[in-house]
Amino acid sequence: MTDAGVPATTFRTVAARLGAGIAVVAAVRHGVAHAATVSSVVPVSLEPALLLFCVHVDARLRDVLDDVDTWAVSVLADDQADVADWLASPGRPAVGQLDRVPHRPGPVSAAPWLDGAAAWFDCRTEAVHGAGDHDVVIGRVVAAAEGAAGAGGLVHLRGRARPVR
Repeated sequence: MTDAGVPATTFRTVAARLGAGIAVVAAVRHGVAHAATVSSVVPVSLEPALLLFCVHVDARLRDVLDDVDTWAVSVLADDQADVADWLASPGRPAVGQLDRVPHRPGPVSAAPWLDGAAAWFDCRTEAVHGAGDHDVVIGRVVAAAEGAAGAGGLVHLRGRARPVR
């Protein structure tokens, strides 16, 4: 049950009706790239440019963020559902998880920017706030770029990745 008295299963089912853009957050620690699919990236402020994402407190990426202060966000394009699925799959290797995903280093973070994404951001952590079983990570945008003009997006809705063109 949530504090409001709504069972977690009900909350998950109802919240799945909120379409959310899918992105990959990546960071490099000790020369190893770590990445995770997220569906909770939100622009927060224009001045200064800030965005946030949410990460489960037990996620490998969350541990990495304790050691590094810069990270990258690749906003997935409409044809990248396979990338979203791979980087959301439990049990994927900690080392080499991006070997099958073409990428290049971000200009400031050096964290992977995934090729073919609709947009990219490099961020520096401004704050981390606990929120239940997730942490809200707020980052100052230190670099940003758009992908191809015709790139659509990928939205998580009703438990599935769905292309938006």
